[in-house]
Amino acid sequence: LASHQKMSAMTCTIFNELRLEGKLCDVVIKVNDIEFNAHKNILCGCSSYFRALFTSGWNNVEKRVYRIPGVNPDMMRLIIEYAYTRSVPVTAENVESLLAAADQFCVLGIVRACCDYLEAQLCLENCIGIWKFADFYFCPDLCRRAYLFILHHFEMVRFSEEFMELSLAQLCDIIEKDDLNVKQEDVVFEAVLRWINHSPQDRKAHVSVLLPKVRMALMTADYFMNNVKSNTLVKDNDDCKPIIISALKAMYDLNMNGPSNTDFRNPLTRPRLPYAILLAIGGWSGGSPTNGIEAYDARADRWVNVTREEESPRAYHGAAYLNGFVYCVGGFDSVDYFNSVRKFNPVTRTWHQVAPMHSRRCYVSVAVLDGCIYAMGGFDGYVRLNTAECYEPETNQWTLIAPMHEQRSDASATTLHGKVYICGGFNGNECLFTAESYSPQTNQWTLTAPMRSRRSGVGVIAYAEQVYAVGGFDGANRLRNAEAYNPLTNTWRTVPTMFNPRSNFGIEVVDDLLFVVGGFNGFTTTFNVECYDEKTEEWYDAHDMGIFRSALSCCVVHGLPNVAQYAAPRDSLQSPREELKLSASNSILSV
Repeated sequence: LASHQKMSAMTCTIFNELRLEGKLCDVVIKVNDIEFNAHKNILCGCSSYFRALFTSGWNNVEKRVYRIPGVNPDMMRLIIEYAYTRSVPVTAENVESLLAAADQFCVLGIVRACCDYLEAQLCLENCIGIWKFADFYFCPDLCRRAYLFILHHFEMVRFSEEFMELSLAQLCDIIEKDDLNVKQEDVVFEAVLRWINHSPQDRKAHVSVLLPKVRMALMTADYFMNNVKSNTLVKDNDDCKPIIISALKAMYDLNMNGPSNTDFRNPLTRPRLPYAILLAIGGWSGGSPTNGIEAYDARADRWVNVTREEESPRAYHGAAYLNGFVYCVGGFDSVDYFNSVRKFNPVTRTWHQVAPMHSRRCYVSVAVLDGCIYAMGGFDGYVRLNTAECYEPETNQWTLIAPMHEQRSDASATTLHGKVYICGGFNGNECLFTAESYSPQTNQWTLTAPMRSRRSGVGVIAYAEQVYAVGGFDGANRLRNAEAYNPLTNTWRTVPTMFNPRSNFGIEVVDDLLFVVGGFNGFTTTFNVECYDEKTEEWYDAHDMGIFRSALSCCVVHGLPNVAQYAAPRDSLQSPREELKLSASNSILSV
């Protein structure tokens, strides 16, 4: 194959030299008054248009000059050069004209090159224009990617100038989709208002078409009453009245019957698909390690068991998401202490082994920074470790970095502002309240202010620009309390306590909420999950996992094309997470 490709390239090079010298050419392509000498067989090789032109029965096979209307001479020159060289310079200035010409003359190679270029340029300001352009020229892959970009970044795209130029049908096509990435339906309603107010006389009648696309029953009662039901555009449109009544009834049913009986098939109560999925991986369950993997759908407040039975049981390990892969680092299977590392592709749902660490690490702490995975401390079966190492996916190699100040197993780590932070743990003699940070630039660890409590089996996560240390074991009790570290002041402050004590649990941030998952409460492993909102400074109950477990590890994956495989089914009875707090004194059913 390689020799054949090399010969083809040499042949094209020779023919291109002959073209440039005007030798052995058997066709002239004339655009306006400009003539291009070429070889029919070369043009036929890249374009079905030219193949049909040169071989059709109504054309004289001896014909030499062909006039081609409706094309820019510069674009024809690029097409002819591509036929010989199989390369084309795509720029911001020529991409639209070039793709249009390539589409006209059926030069699929140039169409692909233009689509690849436009995909690489996708941003908040141009994604809608590229979506429309790709749809017009029937470039399905680019059209799909631009469309997904709009859906995934809708909260910012809605402020672009291009958003204002959407047609009614295009706006409906965006806001009705399950894949629309919005944390609150308020965002969708306000985007609709912004679009209408851009041209109110022409668009105000469309509010009754757009309003049912907004999942109003997932709004808070206060927002719905004060911003939707009382909106002038809504009140002045008679067609909106039954829509509002339906939304009020859906909200009332949700409040009275409870979220567990909510019908996802009702478009007013159907949660959007999550953009981010929290994975709970492995752990200790029922007296032995488990290979169970559950995915948390935060928009629906549901766990989905996604175990494939292809991974061996593992507990007290670390998990990290990097460059589209989930890495499981170290751990313990009740017999062996692991230095092995496995990576999971959530799209193909397959596992692969990668390079092992230098040390066996059970009770390991793992964090991701600047495209690398850091594995710190742990227990190798003999001693608690102060060593740390760094994994680079590009080289598939682990490199030892500077050791920590303290031996730490059962600690926890996170990254913030370009540094790795590790807190607490157990040194073999006592539970630790110390914490330290690592700078990759200097390859040095620096002790920070100590925590207020000793914490082994702690959960540490960067949240709201601070480092949170939650729960754990202080040597006597499992803890409910939590604290947050401000790196600017080098101080810890107390934050509200969890509902339940826990150590050796999973911790992650999803949709701006801090989740704590499972763990050991001092008596048993638990499947309990709760989340903390720093805006309200309150903890909330989330849906329980299906598996009781501690010693698990969690990570968050983003923007999966197959997210529906990890989300609660939308065509069955499930529950959305949005808890509607309807005041008994607030008569919401009056319209």
